[in-house]
Amino acid sequence: MKIKKQIKIIMIAAGSLAILAAGLITARIIIKNHQQSNTTYKVTSETYENVIEVSGVVSAAQEQTLQALSDGTVLEVYVKQGDSVKEGDVIIQLDDTDEQYNLAKQDYDMATVRISGSARQYQLMQTQRLALVQKIAERKVTATFDGIIASIDVAVGDSLEAKDSVGTLVDVSYLTAEVEIAETDVSKLKIGQKVELTFPAYDGTVEGYITGWPAIGEVTSRGATIVNAKIRIDDYPETILPNFSFSGKIEIAPAETFTIVSRYAVGRENGQAYVVKAGSSEKISVSVMPYDKEYVKIVEGNIKEGDVLQAQSSASKSGTSRRNGPGQMSSGKNNSGGGAGGPPPGGF
Repeated sequence: MKIKKQIKIIMIAAGSLAILAAGLITARIIIKNHQQSNTTYKVTSETYENVIEVSGVVSAAQEQTLQALSDGTVLEVYVKQGDSVKEGDVIIQLDDTDEQYNLAKQDYDMATVRISGSARQYQLMQTQRLALVQKIAERKVTATFDGIIASIDVAVGDSLEAKDSVGTLVDVSYLTAEVEIAETDVSKLKIGQKVELTFPAYDGTVEGYITGWPAIGEVTSRGATIVNAKIRIDDYPETILPNFSFSGKIEIAPAETFTIVSRYAVGRENGQAYVVKAGSSEKISVSVMPYDKEYVKIVEGNIKEGDVLQAQSSASKSGTSRRNGPGQMSSGKNNSGGGAGGPPPGGF
């Protein structure tokens, strides 16, 4: 009789524990559902840029170092810094008195030989005359293209030696630059491809384009294999000068803008994805694609940026933290070295 009593007490206790456990489970479900119904996610947009990032310095379209071609004393300086010159203009004249005398004497001797000398002798003297004319030309420093005197440091009376550099002539009708492109990105380049450049010296962007790259790569001191692609900039502000530094990006494909939301805002019913706007009970059918671990891209559906959606599931305690808070993401960018053709993969 005593044993039956003990069994009865144990059964009552077990039943009470079961009822208590069921109550706790029910309470947790109610609390969880309440918390979930109060959790919302904002629909945002993200622009994905498919680009190769570059940097470097710009150069003038052409540049000539002004050098004396022979030893001599400066007789005339015809320009000053900032002057515009045309191709063939004389910039500096060295004393050519001896050369002019030798040429005049040669012309006199040739006139005598033409009358009384042989044809062969006269031909040889013509060759000598060409050499004398060349020596006179070497007494001048001339412009090899249309441009602007960027710098000049010489005065009348200065004594120069051959190859002395006394200034620089530049053609700034456009600017050029060379940028390193990783071997994995060379296949993405195209002639005429747009390049967007930013300069520390200019508050804005400047547009250039790809004009070419060599058919052979080179290995840098860092051990990386690259090609040096050439960029041309036709229109640029006056504040940008040759040798100014820049950073920029080569546009591989037009930027894409995606509408995204936390994956926890999307539910499924009979295989169909849906969302519910905050303050509503209507299920709105949507089509979504994975964007990354925490977000999905809304491909179809009556949902737009700024909409607030109710949570349809919750993240596990061990789940990954969302970037920048719910519904907040930074601009995506496929930089040099990354693959082209779409956003980073993810699971949903």
